[in-house]
Amino acid sequence: MNPQKLPAFPPLETVERLINVEKLGNCVPVYVEIPADLLTPCMAYLRIAKDSKYSFLLESVINGENVARYSFIGADPIKIIKTGLEEQSGDPMTVLQKELALHKYIKIPEVPTFTGGAIGYVSFDCIQHFEPKTACQLSDPLGIPDALFMLVDTLLIYDHLFQTVKVVSHVFCPQNAGTVNLAFIYQTAVAKARRLAKSLAVNTTPEPVQPPIVIGQQAVSNVGKEGYEGFVTTLKKHIVAGDIIQAVPSQRLARPTSLHPFNAYRQLRQINPSPYMFYLDCGDFQIVGASPETLCKVQKNVVFNHAIAGTTKRGETLDEDEKLGAALLASEKDRAEHIMLVDLARNDVNRVCQPKTVKVDHLMNLEKFSHVIHLTSQVSGTLREDKTRFDAFRSIFPAGTVSGAPKIKAIEIISSLEKERRGVYAGAVGRFDFADDEMDTCIAIRTMTFKDGVAYLQAGGGIVFDSEEEDEYVETINKLQGNARALDLAERYWSEMQQSTPSRSR
Repeated sequence: MNPQKLPAFPPLETVERLINVEKLGNCVPVYVEIPADLLTPCMAYLRIAKDSKYSFLLESVINGENVARYSFIGADPIKIIKTGLEEQSGDPMTVLQKELALHKYIKIPEVPTFTGGAIGYVSFDCIQHFEPKTACQLSDPLGIPDALFMLVDTLLIYDHLFQTVKVVSHVFCPQNAGTVNLAFIYQTAVAKARRLAKSLAVNTTPEPVQPPIVIGQQAVSNVGKEGYEGFVTTLKKHIVAGDIIQAVPSQRLARPTSLHPFNAYRQLRQINPSPYMFYLDCGDFQIVGASPETLCKVQKNVVFNHAIAGTTKRGETLDEDEKLGAALLASEKDRAEHIMLVDLARNDVNRVCQPKTVKVDHLMNLEKFSHVIHLTSQVSGTLREDKTRFDAFRSIFPAGTVSGAPKIKAIEIISSLEKERRGVYAGAVGRFDFADDEMDTCIAIRTMTFKDGVAYLQAGGGIVFDSEEEDEYVETINKLQGNARALDLAERYWSEMQQSTPSRSR
């Protein structure tokens, strides 16, 4: 296979018709296609990301066992968008909206709707831009941007159904460019796609450089058992006083490790396959996650918000699985908390959607994941004509399941207790497409941030009036176990590899 001779789709004549004749927009995806039956998404990522400071891999497993049709892989973004104290300040949604508004995207049926756009994260602390009342001074132990997005116009779409990879770039004609040579822009985009295809058509895959592993390094909590139980006691007093109905405090573990973050991701995707699996290399730090929960998704201007509240472990047999699920569904405490969060989700969606379109698509379904069973619900609605996907994100962010109710008051109290910026945890990870009626973000839970030889893990739990302090502390530890286990298993594997092949650099 000669990548330089791969046919490109759609042909130039089609692109000229869409842009110049029908005047549908100024941005059209073009692609070349290669077989991927001997290629995995991880291999593809490592081949194209080896020389790039910024890169990403987005994968998905549905219902705990079915791989979603597409994985998305990108590197070498055309622009990095950062907001924060040392970066461009202000609302990250405003910055994204301005950047993406330049692209009047034209959808074509041959590719999925996501072919490029902005991929990254919004930290929990960005709530101060959406709800100024929550702004306060907090310490910043991680020191990462409030938000970071990679603007990508060339990427890989791995099709698991047909075992192919579409390498997509874009014909983009800026509106202020005057008379442009569309044929030249088309050939430039095709050349970019073919170059990226060429980087896949190699016989070797570069492995991450893995420094020597140190086994047994211990995680340190930022609050400890006594501190977290103190959070619970204080929040119960606020609930009794009528200030809030529920709140979700958290604790963060700092776990030293020499593990390469991508090796941690490889392990995590094995032991905790999830609807949202992601690896974001943000240059100075990396984000690794396997989240089960949609935050805000927009498809053709329909807004979707999922609520997950109520959890039990999977059974060892089918019969035990059914009994545990039935017990969860019958739990009055879990049902009451879940209904409260569904009401909160309805309010969030209703603020930006046409009122008569807002509905609960399903209520308290049992959804089985690799290790746990959740109670889940979904709320949806059609965006009002005067609202955008960015407005929808602002309205829903952050999720009630990681903040509380009423949301703003709960966040104010949580901030006064935790006294630290949460960073990525409880924020959002996802994508804003070139298509202005599409986006998909998840809640950044079961997510780790790697920086300067430390993996940061964080988890919280919903506190109500009858919560038991020690039980709530144990719940956060249990929630952290999946990521902690991924680190332990990956370290053990690479330590054994290094001991068995001491002369080989990994």
